[in-house]
Amino acid sequence: MNRKGCLVAVILGALLVGIASASTWGWWGASKIDEDTTFVVPAGSSLTSVAAKLEEENLIASSESFLLWAKFLGSGDPIKAGEFLLPAGASGADILDTFQHGEVIRRYVTVPEGMPSILVYERLMGESLLTGAIPVPEEGSVLPESYDFERGEARTAVLARMQKAMRDTVAELWPKRAPGIAVKTPEEAVILASIVEKETGKDSERRMVAGLYSNRLRQGMMLQADPTIIYPITKGKPLGRRIRQSEISDVNDYNTYSMVGLPKGPITNPGRASIEAVLNPADTDALFMVADGTGGHAFASTLAEHNANVAKWFAIRRARGEM
Repeated sequence: MNRKGCLVAVILGALLVGIASASTWGWWGASKIDEDTTFVVPAGSSLTSVAAKLEEENLIASSESFLLWAKFLGSGDPIKAGEFLLPAGASGADILDTFQHGEVIRRYVTVPEGMPSILVYERLMGESLLTGAIPVPEEGSVLPESYDFERGEARTAVLARMQKAMRDTVAELWPKRAPGIAVKTPEEAVILASIVEKETGKDSERRMVAGLYSNRLRQGMMLQADPTIIYPITKGKPLGRRIRQSEISDVNDYNTYSMVGLPKGPITNPGRASIEAVLNPADTDALFMVADGTGGHAFASTLAEHNANVAKWFAIRRARGEM
């Protein structure tokens, strides 16, 4: 073998020895991750900048070594942006594979049915892993649901998804509405759905409550929905006390005890089920309802029936010591 061949053999042998020894300790150096650790790959990052960040956070010993072995032994697939979990003892190979093929950690923020926009705002602003500021969203513009987000994501982006979900839901459901319903536009449907949402928490009652209020709208009766009294006072937050007589008689664009028809806008963010109920209300003659003591309501089509139901409800309250 000539001198050139010997030199090539030595280099190849050294490489093989290096690769073999690297494989025995996970290639690219011993792990510095002593416990499960989260790591964020910023959007637009290069592998070089990520390697430097890994070294800065003391997760690898050398960014140069990491990049060298990544070039020779790693996959050529691009890395992804997001937050990743690096398990204790992960090697350089494990770390790179996680960034290239692993699952980004998803976190969730939940908007329950009937949460008003002021509380949606407070929930998003209170999520410390989100960034930036948002205004209080327009009432009725957010679809109650659980939404995933990434650490460091902008609050504006999460809110935009919530509002798009509401627009998409209304656009999907409106063409499926029953003929002859009381609401004339998608906007009116959301307003009435917000009242239904606040008036009952029982799924089995939603269509009945929607039917009752639809009947009142058609007949030109006041809706007389208590939550519409509260909304201008608290913007949907709990009142924390009984409604005052002066508030019942107050004249404003929301109080359905002092006006005929729908309020000027939604009084909360209604869920999909309440929107569906308004678009397909129960076929009923009911015009009145009162609590029945079980968390639901007793419905009546005449004032006499309603007064009898009210008397039963008062008897229940007296038995509970509430009156």
